[in-house]
Amino acid sequence: MNSPTDDMLRHAVRNLADEARTPPDLVGEALRRGRRLRRRRRAATSVGAVAVVVALAVPYLWLRPQPPAGQNPVAEPAVAPSAPASVPASDVAAPPVTDWVGRPLAVPGGWVLAGATSTGTPAATGYALDRDGGRYLALDRYEEVWAAPNGHVAAVVDYERRDEIGLLDLRTEQVRWVATGSHVMTPQWSPDGDRLALTRLDKVSGDLTLGVLTSQGTYRTYPVDRQKYFCTDRCFFTWTRDGRHVVLQQTDPDAVLSESRPAPRRGIQLFSPDDGRPGAFIPVPGDPAGPWSWSPDGRLVVIRGQDGPRIAEVATGRIVGPAMGDDDVWVNEGRLLHRDLGTNSILLIDLEGRELARQSLPQALDHLTLTVGPV
Repeated sequence: MNSPTDDMLRHAVRNLADEARTPPDLVGEALRRGRRLRRRRRAATSVGAVAVVVALAVPYLWLRPQPPAGQNPVAEPAVAPSAPASVPASDVAAPPVTDWVGRPLAVPGGWVLAGATSTGTPAATGYALDRDGGRYLALDRYEEVWAAPNGHVAAVVDYERRDEIGLLDLRTEQVRWVATGSHVMTPQWSPDGDRLALTRLDKVSGDLTLGVLTSQGTYRTYPVDRQKYFCTDRCFFTWTRDGRHVVLQQTDPDAVLSESRPAPRRGIQLFSPDDGRPGAFIPVPGDPAGPWSWSPDGRLVVIRGQDGPRIAEVATGRIVGPAMGDDDVWVNEGRLLHRDLGTNSILLIDLEGRELARQSLPQALDHLTLTVGPV
């Protein structure tokens, strides 16, 4: 899961790294020194102790996050479905074992941990799931490792390679660097793991651009009119659950803005990832965290609202009720996944927030941003 604080901190670190390029390059030197120290520790570990090379099995973006293909996120409103009276034993995942990196880590609801990443410097070891190998690849040479929900590619970020994204082939461990321009917030994989949506904001001109990078390395950009599609405070592109559109939050231009509360949203605007053209406007008053924020039938969506996490009707924008977290993952019509940071666990909950099952996580994943996805 990826909190607003993580996003803002990572964005601030990138800005500092971008701006501190005149002598002395203190930020750049700190990053290089941190990477040298990590490499020395890695070399010492491989010589003096147990050298464990892990390969990961990765589904999709954690508590952020996939949907059945072809479903339309804009559907008729419906009453929230009632939760099941009991939880099948198959939904209760076993506690993780010490050698968890050697096999996919199941989470409640029939999903799996796809990957984990740090979101700044000094970087912690990140993980990505190699589905073919059935194990996790551990990576400590990048500040960010964003595992795709499917396929064989993870996106990696090296703060010393400004304006680039690396596409890591999990089978060969080879990285292809693609010049994308500086991006803000979290890179967003499509539900099928084939395309990465990047939010680019020019610090000088203020121009906003949607960047779409395929897993094969093709990159296209589409400018967005910020006056027509007005957005303030954490503006970033995310995917719908069917993967047919990306969405951008829309700030209410008539509302009073406050530094102490999220910007009031009048809704979200859909754009085509194929040509950048605007599509439908959806009146939900908040920010979806990613494709898994949408219910499988497209009728409801978890949002970050002005007053906290909420569940809203897609067609009307009506608030159905509170949500436990603004990046909760919708497993099926009556169940969601929620990360409990206090206990380092993933919970399966119903729409009223009642706990149905719990999966404890390995200590190595504590405080990392997680990616989950269907098996």
